[in-house]
Amino acid sequence: MAESEEEVDVLVQRVVKDITNAFKRNPNIDEIGVIPCPEARCNRSPIVLVENKLGVESWCVKFLLPYVHNKLLLYRQRKHWLDREALVDITCTLLLLNPDFTTAWNVRKELLQCGVLNPEKDLYLGQLALTKFPKSPETWIHRRWVLQQILDQFLAVSHNKTQEQQGEAEQPNADSSRQLSDHLTRTLHQEMRVCSDAACRYPSNYNAWSHRIWVLQHMAKGNGKVFHDELSSTRLWVSMHVSDHSGFHYRQFLLKELITEHYQTSASATINGSSQHWSSTLPSSGPHQHSCSQTNGELSGAEAANEDDRQLSFTTVLQLFQQEIELCSDLIQSFPGHETLWSHRRHVFYLLNQWRREHQCSSRGDNNSIHLNDCDPGMSEVSPQSYAGREESVNGQNHASEPMELDRVSLPNPHDSKRLKRGVLLPGTPTLTSEHSFVNSILDSCCNPEQRRFAVAYKKWLDTVTGLQS
Repeated sequence: MAESEEEVDVLVQRVVKDITNAFKRNPNIDEIGVIPCPEARCNRSPIVLVENKLGVESWCVKFLLPYVHNKLLLYRQRKHWLDREALVDITCTLLLLNPDFTTAWNVRKELLQCGVLNPEKDLYLGQLALTKFPKSPETWIHRRWVLQQILDQFLAVSHNKTQEQQGEAEQPNADSSRQLSDHLTRTLHQEMRVCSDAACRYPSNYNAWSHRIWVLQHMAKGNGKVFHDELSSTRLWVSMHVSDHSGFHYRQFLLKELITEHYQTSASATINGSSQHWSSTLPSSGPHQHSCSQTNGELSGAEAANEDDRQLSFTTVLQLFQQEIELCSDLIQSFPGHETLWSHRRHVFYLLNQWRREHQCSSRGDNNSIHLNDCDPGMSEVSPQSYAGREESVNGQNHASEPMELDRVSLPNPHDSKRLKRGVLLPGTPTLTSEHSFVNSILDSCCNPEQRRFAVAYKKWLDTVTGLQS
């Protein structure tokens, strides 16, 4: 029996070395797996490397996993000494077979803090583990910890750069900051690919989508282009996974972030426009300036730019809602009977309703105002004050088949209205009337009982929304 245990130890140590050598021979391994093989068929290594795929024959797992597990526990209990290189190899082997072993990740955290490991190597190991165990919660948690270390390093470099006043040290520091910024961008895109791959491997992978949200919140905050790109890139994914609620929940998060960003842009433009307007009404120091300000009632270039930014932001938000509702309509009609699609449509329409209400409340206190003509009785009309403080109300009319329009901006001088005489047309965003029409068309042509049940439930929800607004 003793000889048998010694043979097992020798075998396992050889397998651990084979795994380490496999990564040295091919540093581009992108997937791991277990090869079904009940017993050893010949005297060869159970580690198989084909192109960029690493496989472990199943017969050796029952020997390999307990061995590395016990070795690591003895090390943590200070009953067995392992050098740093052995720790790296053992934790790597253990986590590829069982990535939910928290102690192994904690050991690698210590090695990373000591400088033995670099963050990229740990991210790479987690990426490989997720190809076999795409929902492993401990792996996702460790990835967030590693990414936080990278972010802290970036913040430290940025802080040191601001403290540098002059001298030769400023240029190297700037180069280092630029390189680290590029590294953050590459890491961000790599994380998006890892999350997408894990979501494809495991349906409704909540851990992967939650990690994806965390990455955007911490590594792309305020970067509207990244959020727009994500909204576009996930459109095809959700179209191919119509029952995966996690993917649609991610799109709801993106919509909320984009709406918040555009709302802040609009609010900033309003504040800047208001401050410039009040400064322009103050008495001028020179008689020439005073006469010019009275004869020329047109908006300054800065005020015009702020107003254009507000209108562009407003139009962009409505386009986002319109495109998302159109996506829901296409998927509901193409794939009947999926509750996830109806749930997502309800949430998008709720966000639209909420945004309109908040926009209406904020517009009442703004000097620069916009008017909405809409067929929705509960959300149809925004009656803000004019630019000079005078109210110019626009009566909302019901046009169910017409798109929403952005009327002229109320200006203090009649000459100013020439700039936006035609107004700005906005896309036809969904309203209660259009939603009822869509549901009725589904009920009239529906043969799927589940589709009919979801449509009726959505129609009842719309009636509840109408009741709250009346």
